[in-house]
Amino acid sequence: MFTGIVTEMGTVASISPTAAGRRVVLDAPATTQGMRLGDSIAVNGVCLTAVELGDHTVTLDIVGETLARSNLGKLAPGDVVDLERPMPGDGRFDGHVVQGHVDGVGTISEITGEGTAKRLRIDVPDRLGRYLVEKGSVTVDGVSLTVTAVAPGGESQWFEVVLIPHTLDVTVLGRRNRGDAVNLEMDVIAKYVERLMEASA
Repeated sequence: MFTGIVTEMGTVASISPTAAGRRVVLDAPATTQGMRLGDSIAVNGVCLTAVELGDHTVTLDIVGETLARSNLGKLAPGDVVDLERPMPGDGRFDGHVVQGHVDGVGTISEITGEGTAKRLRIDVPDRLGRYLVEKGSVTVDGVSLTVTAVAPGGESQWFEVVLIPHTLDVTVLGRRNRGDAVNLEMDVIAKYVERLMEASA
């Protein structure tokens, strides 16, 4: 389990094709400290497995399903990605419950400056809009954020978040531009509630 608190921005060192998808090598000196083969790591919010470790690098296999359902298929050498290791059992819970299972890809439609902060409006697939609620939680490229506004009923689906200067400095969201694709993971509690209501209907 993750909490959506990014610990490092890693850099894509190389990408090579495999029979199942792609093999990606990340330069991540802080994240790889103490990492073992088989450990999990969230890359832009996607839970992946370390298959090789080097000096400050981690190698990951990404299958076609993941490439198609996330923005990892758009990665190129030199790109920067958000990284997070799973939360230890005795760790501090600073964000919200994040599984590393991306529900879909959104598109940044607006970026507005608010002093030293930035407000992002993100268009989402219609099927995900029902999980968004003002002041609720959402994960964007692996970052735990608070929803500040949602689309009124009947309109195309979007939500807004406000990024403080620290978030802009230490995550890839500070480098995103209008039109960029971002990975979205909706609040798992909302999904469980929906499932339970369907079962009891």
